[in-house]
Amino acid sequence: MFQLEEKIWFWALLIIPVIVVFFLLLLLWKKQTQKKFADKALLKRLSPNQSVFKSVLKIIVLSLAFASLAIALVNPKIGTKLETVKREGVDIVFAIDVSKSMLAEDIKPNRLEKSKQLVSQIINNLGSDRVGIIAYAGKAFPQLPITTDYSAAKLFLQNMNTDMLSSQGTAINEAILLAKTYYDDDEQTNRVLVIISDGEDHSEAAVQVAEQASQEGIKIFTIGVGEAKGGPIPLKRNGIVTGYKKDSQGETVITRLDETTLKNIAAQANGQYIQGRTTDKVVNQMKDILNKMDKTEFEAKQIADFKDQFQWFLGLAILLFFIDIFLLERKTAWLKKLNLFNENL
Repeated sequence: MFQLEEKIWFWALLIIPVIVVFFLLLLLWKKQTQKKFADKALLKRLSPNQSVFKSVLKIIVLSLAFASLAIALVNPKIGTKLETVKREGVDIVFAIDVSKSMLAEDIKPNRLEKSKQLVSQIINNLGSDRVGIIAYAGKAFPQLPITTDYSAAKLFLQNMNTDMLSSQGTAINEAILLAKTYYDDDEQTNRVLVIISDGEDHSEAAVQVAEQASQEGIKIFTIGVGEAKGGPIPLKRNGIVTGYKKDSQGETVITRLDETTLKNIAAQANGQYIQGRTTDKVVNQMKDILNKMDKTEFEAKQIADFKDQFQWFLGLAILLFFIDIFLLERKTAWLKKLNLFNENL
């Protein structure tokens, strides 16, 4: 497994195209200047050992040297040891609503972005718990299976958007059914499902499925994002609002937070409804809830003993710089025999 310690140094690679452009401009300037000084035949007589190939080779070597130096500064590491460790925690699955109604901006920046912020902050405050992620709209889609890799969880979380599922709607019941397949241990009693939504579920199935999930030991907590007064669903192009979603009669659609549905789902599964307006309050409530739960021991594999690899790239960079210094732009005997680029013609 690879690990990159200082990714910011990848920006140093931008010096390579600058070097190439500078080289091409210098080559062009040389040719223009030489034409003013003498014709082509005379120039060949005056500098018979001038090599275009060696000039190109020098710029390639120099570019590779800077690339190696940049990678050395990034400091790639390789995990050399895989360990199995004992951890205690709760299995938490986050089901996030990605239907179009989550684009409403009655809560800033919008309902979906607020949901992602809430989940990210909850994950930041977890200890040894395992997490999984589900996206749902008209259907539910698995995003990330149960894992202890919080970095991966937040990466998948940030990539979620309302275009990832073509079927629209808010099928909370399908999200609950999919979540039931996430818990892989039959003896695991600490099963938590956190549903983040505006609650606009147009079916009665969600409450019934929540009751069934409760019988299997799953506690469901719901977080409502949005306002009861609601708001329109903006249509954007290149980040600029071009209009608002309308119904078949041409009226602007107003989407509202349905707390009743979310409260009923939580009540049926021995959980709790949480208002998602204030991030700190939500995080603290979830933290208190999880801390009161019994922790179950499980095994997790993790990479340990990462070793630095920067020295290889630093050594290569020094070698290439050394070669560049002693690589003259004049033809050598072997180069004359090869006659690359028809330079003797």
